[in-house]
Amino acid sequence: MRFNDEASKASPNICSCPGGYAAVELRARRLKSDRIPNSNNGVHYGTTAPTTGYPVRSVEALSTTEVEKILAQAIEEASARRLPATIAVVDRVGNVLGVFSMQGARATALTRPASNGDNSDVQNLTVPAAAGAISKAVTAAYLSSSGNAFSTRTASQIVQEHFPPGPSTAGLESGPLFGVQFSQLPCSDLSSRFGQGFIGPKRSPLGMAADAGGLPLYKYGVVVGGIGIMADGDYGFDPNTLDIDQDDEEFIALAGTIGFAAPESIEAGRISVDGTFLRFADAIANGLRATGTARSFAALSSTGSLVAVRGYSNAAIIAGTPYGTEASGIRRATSAEFSDADAFLLSNGQGAARYPFRPGSEPSGALSAAEVRAILEEAFLIMKRARAQIRKPLDSKAEVTISVVDSNGTVLGQVRSPDAPVFGIDVSLQKARTAAFFSNANAASDLQGANDANVSKYLTAYRGFLANQSQLTGDKAISARWIGLLARPYFPDGQLNTVNGPLSRPIGQFNPFSTGLQSALILKNLAAHLAFVTGASSSDTEARCSTLPANLAGQNRLQNGIQIFPGAVPIYRGTTLVGAIGTSGDGIDQDDMISFMGLFNASARLGGFSNAPISLRASNIFFSQGGNTTLPYAQCPFAPFLDTNAQNICQGK
Repeated sequence: MRFNDEASKASPNICSCPGGYAAVELRARRLKSDRIPNSNNGVHYGTTAPTTGYPVRSVEALSTTEVEKILAQAIEEASARRLPATIAVVDRVGNVLGVFSMQGARATALTRPASNGDNSDVQNLTVPAAAGAISKAVTAAYLSSSGNAFSTRTASQIVQEHFPPGPSTAGLESGPLFGVQFSQLPCSDLSSRFGQGFIGPKRSPLGMAADAGGLPLYKYGVVVGGIGIMADGDYGFDPNTLDIDQDDEEFIALAGTIGFAAPESIEAGRISVDGTFLRFADAIANGLRATGTARSFAALSSTGSLVAVRGYSNAAIIAGTPYGTEASGIRRATSAEFSDADAFLLSNGQGAARYPFRPGSEPSGALSAAEVRAILEEAFLIMKRARAQIRKPLDSKAEVTISVVDSNGTVLGQVRSPDAPVFGIDVSLQKARTAAFFSNANAASDLQGANDANVSKYLTAYRGFLANQSQLTGDKAISARWIGLLARPYFPDGQLNTVNGPLSRPIGQFNPFSTGLQSALILKNLAAHLAFVTGASSSDTEARCSTLPANLAGQNRLQNGIQIFPGAVPIYRGTTLVGAIGTSGDGIDQDDMISFMGLFNASARLGGFSNAPISLRASNIFFSQGGNTTLPYAQCPFAPFLDTNAQNICQGK
């Protein structure tokens, strides 16, 4: 499964989906008369003539007055629907700009249970409504850019066991971003925390949300944040995207975006995946119930109040931080920091790179800082040549975040393009650590050392599935794509009436809140965090995911969790693992290509390190399940580049 409308140059009007999905999508893409009014659309899109490889976009942020307007518009719609809501607004890097709880709003929501009632991990769990609203707002902001506008409805569509989800689509492969919901975790060592003086992308209370009611916010075509709504007590997902929902939370969020709506040209409904259009919002402007101009925020004070959310915000409205500035924690790299003028990186707020290039922590054979720089430079060049998969207009350049780690999971360097979606910062690091972890000689002992039966059972299942008790001891080079296919509830991916992958829960117990090993690893972290948010505990979760044993002082190999969709490969010096590279922010085949070919080109440039030897790759393993099949190691787009007609560029490498 991959994002491929631009890559294949197929007509965006073609849809091979079952159940009349093309007609449904035509309706869902909304006629112009159904559009939310937006004073910013139709004006300039905040760009100047490109001086580098990417458009230079204007720096935008929400003011306190604008946050008040967004909240007021959402409050008016919730009042018109007689559905008291909790409303959250965040900026592009996840700072919470305000949370408003209406009188009578539900204080909590329930996550969806397993279909057979065998609940585990985050299923059937009571969560604070404010945590759900913030998670929705963060999701919409983090998934979006000036080239694509995604919502929590989009997220729901791309994380489930079949794509697109629906009663007539069983047997299709899983969603292209299967597992991304377990990113931006509250335990992540990458995400910064409110009130602790550290800048950069903030964490999400519940990871990424798949429940409708989260929409991005824009000014002059530039994404400046997101709005999230909790009102109905159900924090779930949409199991059937083949119909049109009338979701109150989504209508309330839509009302909030008036004047700050995404440009129609980049909405998810304009982007197709394997011939299927993505979903943005089923709610349309003609369905809004509030009439006339919203009253001022001050005039609505009797309807509820601003609330503090422990670990996220005070009971106040603040202005957004302009993305791309030092204060946002993401800024353009200096010439001394990176060789390419298009590069952005994380900053510490005082002018220094948060992840300056550094050597690996292994006692011998470690990557040098110069080698790390070369790997990132070559991967960045591949990105700039690559045709974007999820961006508009057609033939845009790909925009991603790229991370390099050593075999211990230590971050050795990270770089990103100017407008890459923010979610990819955490996810690229998750992917790199995932490839390094499962390729590591200590993977099995680490899983056993977690002292958690809910974790170690997956090691037993994995070894039994492969009929080899020595697995996960460094015997194979394992990519994010390969290991992710063993974390699907069907094996092979999507095929019905088969066993589940050994790192997944069986389909009857599975849903997006409980994927298997991925969710089991962080369950205790999430429980500790929610106890902190609600005041039941004075202690928050550590900035370290999982209970894996420490491999270095204050660190384990999976500090921000694992990720189970493609985009990362391990790095070897001969047959010795020395790290991994991970990419995230565009189509999954693009992510794979940028990591794989960036590493290949850096190896050709410097020598001394490389992709895993072909004989060592896990793609050599045959599975009796599914008809004696093998699984792919990396998969690149057939004709990926804007500057050449080269095809099958990864073949044989």
